[in-house]
Amino acid sequence: MRFDGKVALVSGAGSGIGRATARGLAAHGARVAVADLDRAKAEAVVAEIAAAGGGAVAIAADAATADGVETMIGGAVRAFGGLDILHNNAFGQPALPAGRSRLAFTGDLDEAVWAHTIELGLTGVFRAMKRAIPEMLARGGGAIVNTASISGLFADFAIGAYNAAKAGVINLTRVTAIEYASRGIRVNCVCPGAIDTPLLRPSLAIPGFADTTTAMIPMRRLGRPEEMAACVLFLASDLASYVTGAALVADGGLTAQTGLPSRIPLP
Repeated sequence: MRFDGKVALVSGAGSGIGRATARGLAAHGARVAVADLDRAKAEAVVAEIAAAGGGAVAIAADAATADGVETMIGGAVRAFGGLDILHNNAFGQPALPAGRSRLAFTGDLDEAVWAHTIELGLTGVFRAMKRAIPEMLARGGGAIVNTASISGLFADFAIGAYNAAKAGVINLTRVTAIEYASRGIRVNCVCPGAIDTPLLRPSLAIPGFADTTTAMIPMRRLGRPEEMAACVLFLASDLASYVTGAALVADGGLTAQTGLPSRIPLP
């Protein structure tokens, strides 16, 4: 699996899955635009890539805004002359005043949480694909991989905006895949389960959450960012040349089960 001669853009690349993906793409020959809201984090990843002999450029941009998306895509094209691979991965929680929670049932859900989550988690993906598609068509095709979630396939308590955004990403991925399949652009998404990333850290700090979560996962552990990056790299590569419109689940077996208890003791 090689990406020699390819130009890739990864959003939310300063940490977690995005960082692992950017490093992986570069290690396999791609020139990578490392985009993140935090310039220092993006530059740190670029330094890691350079130290390993790869080529990358840091782009500071807010993937939740139209201007930020233009900064990302335009910056990648200006830096490297085009765009072949896009990994839409950016996501983050909104800042809220003290006393207001991001976790709530629908009847109590803060509208600021809803607006931010949909704007970044869904509309941002739409804008990035819309801006990237002409660049890919100009080069004869390309590959887009969106980070969705198993929370886009099934429901969770008290994170309805996240569920809605990720469900939207999955179906928007499918729509875009069938629209551009005959023109050389493949569009897929990954659906991670519980992955040890900065996004999950606040939940892991809740007493008992980590133990309860890992007990539910047949593999009995959290996933690693590098394992999700491997899925992204596969979908972006020629190894997946006949794969488009897919939602690749990587969750340690969590959603393969009914949730009912085992009738015999588990190891």
